[in-house]
Amino acid sequence: MENYVENAVEQFRKLLNEQIAREKKMESEKKYTDYSKLEKIVIGICSGDGIGPIISAESQRLLEFLLKDEIKAGKVELRIIEGLTIENRIAKNKAIPDDVLAEIKACNVILKAPTTTLKGGTLESANVAMRRELDLYANVRPVAVKELGIDWTFFRENTEGEYVLGSHGVEIPDTLAFDFKVTTNEGTKRIARAAFEYARNNGKTNVAIVTKANIMKKTDGKFSEICHKVAEDYPEITAEDWYIDIMTANLVNENIRSKFEVFVLPNLYGDIITDEAAQIQGGVGTAGSANIGDEYAMFEPIHGTAPRLIEQGRGEYANPTSMFKATEMMLRHIGFTKKAEKLCKALVFCTEVDKKVVIDESDNSATCKEFSDYLMQQIEN
Repeated sequence: MENYVENAVEQFRKLLNEQIAREKKMESEKKYTDYSKLEKIVIGICSGDGIGPIISAESQRLLEFLLKDEIKAGKVELRIIEGLTIENRIAKNKAIPDDVLAEIKACNVILKAPTTTLKGGTLESANVAMRRELDLYANVRPVAVKELGIDWTFFRENTEGEYVLGSHGVEIPDTLAFDFKVTTNEGTKRIARAAFEYARNNGKTNVAIVTKANIMKKTDGKFSEICHKVAEDYPEITAEDWYIDIMTANLVNENIRSKFEVFVLPNLYGDIITDEAAQIQGGVGTAGSANIGDEYAMFEPIHGTAPRLIEQGRGEYANPTSMFKATEMMLRHIGFTKKAEKLCKALVFCTEVDKKVVIDESDNSATCKEFSDYLMQQIEN
């Protein structure tokens, strides 16, 4: 038992030093990409696992349709990145194999389909690894339901919390296990700044700071304290503290939920509550997600690989809406606002207004390709 304790202490010492170094690096290394000044924007497309190759192929086709002039002129390049499959990751025993990571870093932005995350073991989530390697600290997830008065934007801290060391916990066999949660000053400052800047730039007047600071006093306490410090630079915006448990209830409380506008919250809470919010919007298949850093950005659907659909032999009926939402967010991020607006309007028309081509669980469901064809017809009209 004493050996286990000593090994655990040494492991924690190593992790602590690594996280201190990471925080110092955040303070000293700041690189920014101005997409308007790039001669060519390189968009990497990662197809992922399960339904990933099916919906990413349709997103590629959609981008080729929307950006055909820019691609022809050499202003945009679509680059297909292979190798982010669970089979290759297991074979290389790496969350992102080195050669795949090099290809990803050679792009300006990434459009990524869902990837499989194994339960247990030590192989890290590809998402967590990519967010860390590209320093994609802001996970931005919009949710809107006009008829319910809902217009929410979530800023989830993306590189810290429970996830940053999720595969580096300590276990003493047959006795106990520890996992670690990390909150740094610099990491919290930048996610808070991103949330309040978004609120200011989009005419929002309320930012909800969501934690469990009454229990997680060191980490969540620090997160709340720093967010309020940042809020002092935005006097026109009201910053309110909420605990994660009551906020999950607030999102389904019709008497209060429409008052919320922008949320800023640590990693794990953001992961859970944005799925709840997406379900109110119509399901996780309807929501896209942006993972934004100063130098890189990655866009993806918030749902998983839908293994049951593949097992049933119905992969061609996968709903690409969430992937298309992510595509829309990416187009806005890299400066193609008008094209993003066209895509947004067509998605609303196809999913909420006309509904002639619908993907659902019925025997009459349209295929992924049929829905994509229908969407592009509406964009063209």
